Amino acid sequence: MFTRRKVLQTGLATAIAASVPGQRFIQAAYGSPLAVGLSDPALQPKFVEPVPNALDPRFIYEPVKQGAMAGKFNLSAREALQQTGLINQRNGRRLNTPVFGYGYDDERGVTWPGRTFQVRSDEPTIVRWNNHLGRQHPLPVDTSLHWAYSLHGYEQYSIRRNGVPIVTHLHGGHSAFEFDGNPEFFWSPDYQIFGPQWQGNLLKDFEYLNDQPAGSLWYHDHALGITRLNVYAGMAGFYFVRDDVDTGDASNPLGLPAFPYELAFAIQDRMFTDRGDLFYSAFPGDPFYDDFITGEGVILPPDIFPGGGPTALAEFFGDHMVVNGKVWPKADVEPRNYRMRLVNGTDSRFMVIRLRAAPLGATDLSNAGAPIPFYVIGSDQGLASAATQTDTLVFEPGGRYDLVFNFAQLDGYRIIMENIGGDAPFGGDFGDDLAPEDLFPDRQTDRIMA
Repeated sequence: MFTRRKVLQTGLATAIAASVPGQRFIQAAYGSPLAVGLSDPALQPKFVEPVPNALDPRFIYEPVKQGAMAGKFNLSAREALQQTGLINQRNGRRLNTPVFGYGYDDERGVTWPGRTFQVRSDEPTIVRWNNHLGRQHPLPVDTSLHWAYSLHGYEQYSIRRNGVPIVTHLHGGHSAFEFDGNPEFFWSPDYQIFGPQWQGNLLKDFEYLNDQPAGSLWYHDHALGITRLNVYAGMAGFYFVRDDVDTGDASNPLGLPAFPYELAFAIQDRMFTDRGDLFYSAFPGDPFYDDFITGEGVILPPDIFPGGGPTALAEFFGDHMVVNGKVWPKADVEPRNYRMRLVNGTDSRFMVIRLRAAPLGATDLSNAGAPIPFYVIGSDQGLASAATQTDTLVFEPGGRYDLVFNFAQLDGYRIIMENIGGDAPFGGDFGDDLAPEDLFPDRQTDRIMA
């Protein structure tokens, strides 16, 4: 059986064999060579780029102050260029990455991840999600799949003619069905086309009830057949509910750390070209390509799959770790308690997280100490009934954790967030129990940030 483990060994070996030293060449759709290589994660800086805090007040969405939309959020999805911390591996210059982001239509722009909602429990939020994406996707879109523009009555539409469809889902939120982000509730730029579930009654303003205790939620695109691509391109962000217990203020009754000592980090994994573009293995012949259909020896009809296989891979594992849109970033902290709100925004990666002290300036874990205990005070939907101390956290895709970590005795060290999970589907093993074929060659995904 041709498995992803074999792809990790043979797919990369094939790519390297066909490349010049220091580069990994990629294939275009249908396997035609492109004169561009993949970014080598081993050559990218570690713990240099400052990471934005998603709970920085400057990163929090503001409602409209006046007019018909007063008190509501008027937001947009659109294209942007973002510096992730990637460098050109030949000359050291910083690279720009084209992304899809959420944000504003004014000078504040859009970002990856999108800015953060901070709302009150039992006070509904109303959001208008404007689609201002263009007529080109930064990633390959396989139109042979079941997706928005392949539905009956929609075959005449395409991204090239009609733009990229979107619909936003609030992950963990309470809302009526029409605001839940059903994949068939999509709409195209400027509401020219909308999905069949709308039945001619398109609702532009989404209402989120927030009738739940304080907790960590997140929002992301959910359009039919391209959710994985739109989210990969940058369409996701935090949504925090506050209440009278978890107020977000320093005076909160639980004594929890508050901004600037409350941090929020969206952890993702990606691949990039050596020019800074996002790379997503899409067709047979691409490095790291594997799918659950052709991988089992099935030959697909060429008239349906002209590329030889689908782009909807069973799993995706990137070889660059990204936090709040920055590659292997750093955060400066004081020797005191911090609260950390984490979301696993990866496609498929189970992370197993530990925090370890290393010498100042260290970029790997070769001289790091033992895992440092921390407290888990909450998870997906809110605060736990009691804090739990641990030094290892198994972290599933889409999951959220709420941690308290004490840096008080660690002045003079670099604290590295380590990942001892594998680069393959999670079967319960991590750390020393992982097989070599479950890890990327020259693995860099064992570090997340510092």
